[in-house]
Amino acid sequence: MTEPEDVLSVTQLTREIRDVLEGRIGSVWVEGEISNHRLQSSGHQYFTLKDAGAQLACVMFRGSARTGVRLTEGAQVQLYGTISVYEARGQYQMVVKQAQMKGQGSLQARFEALKKSLYEEGLFDAEHKQAIPKYPRVVALVTSPTGAAIQDMLNILTRRAPWIHVMVYPVRVQGQGVERETIQALRVLNEAERHGIPQPDTIVIGRGGGSIEDLWAYNEESLARAIFDSRIPVISAVGHEIDFTIADFVADLRAPTPSAAAELLAPDRAELMRHFESLSRQISSRMDYTLTHHEQVLDFMARGALKTAPEHQLQAAEQTADDIEYRMKDASRLSLQDLLDQLVERQQVLMAHHPRVLLSESEHRVAQQAQRLQQQLIHRLDRLEDRVKARTDVLRNLGPESILARGFSYTTNEEGRVLRDADEIADGQVLITRLQKGEVRSIVQ
Repeated sequence: MTEPEDVLSVTQLTREIRDVLEGRIGSVWVEGEISNHRLQSSGHQYFTLKDAGAQLACVMFRGSARTGVRLTEGAQVQLYGTISVYEARGQYQMVVKQAQMKGQGSLQARFEALKKSLYEEGLFDAEHKQAIPKYPRVVALVTSPTGAAIQDMLNILTRRAPWIHVMVYPVRVQGQGVERETIQALRVLNEAERHGIPQPDTIVIGRGGGSIEDLWAYNEESLARAIFDSRIPVISAVGHEIDFTIADFVADLRAPTPSAAAELLAPDRAELMRHFESLSRQISSRMDYTLTHHEQVLDFMARGALKTAPEHQLQAAEQTADDIEYRMKDASRLSLQDLLDQLVERQQVLMAHHPRVLLSESEHRVAQQAQRLQQQLIHRLDRLEDRVKARTDVLRNLGPESILARGFSYTTNEEGRVLRDADEIADGQVLITRLQKGEVRSIVQ
């Protein structure tokens, strides 16, 4: 049995496995069938992608997936993401970044190519968008007469705005011929008078949600150009809020759902009543004010002030005007003088705080401080010099030189150690005796 050398913890080994998977495999496309789909309240989706031979755990975090596809149990999908490891369970999984239905790739490519082409041509530009009438009288619904979308729109329109005349132009919304029938509807409605029907103020093209294949007719270039050429404003209400078609981009307004389109067209009746009541109060108040004003004018005229003495009235008015002019001039003069005084005062303040003045004052203070510092330094140096001289004299008097000058000497061995005891001296030893001037070397016998 071999002894362990570098022992890894479970966490360390799992992280190394994760690094290998992420580094070696990275981002990939995988296709299969969805099972065990679970949508959390957080918006994250957990599911298994499987085929006949294996299965793969997957997670798609809320906000990270760039897709309008709704993942459902049993759906055949193609997923794009990164292979990683969920460390808490030691389970490898795919973090999904993009999803599309199996076989959708070619349709998505066609969608993006047509979208780019029409955008560059200018069909989506805001300058071509027509304004949707705020209070339409006639609305045309181009949709299936039997679908849920038409029922939702009719319910909302009749409940919120029963005065709107609603026309339903029946067309297919799925299968072959959808775009052809929708284009024909746009042409007929734009020539309504020639066909003996009311001219609509707005056209709504709508249907419920579905897969990209179900909605593909609304991505056809011919329908996009027919919507663009319509002289009547067109609202596109195709699919659910997450569904986008070429018709949405080229229409004058995109509604997230057919119901939302109906709500945009039909102002709430109660809200309109409150608005009209407010307008009524404003009009009544304005009329009362106008009538009162004219009554006052008529009463003034009836008293005959202008009729009996027009010159007097004019002279009084002229005198009043002169008085006002004089007071205005006097007030202007006083105001200008006050402003001038304030200006002079502020100029003086500015001059006192001018950088040149402040710099000059700072230079003067610095010069004074430097002079005081120099004087203090000289005084301190003099004191230190006197102390050094005094201590030098003390050292000279107490030092060996003064002792030697009085005729004394001291003896050391060759190593310079001062000898104080004769017992320390050996026979034949060299001694050095130092005098005031010079030294004497001797040998002990």
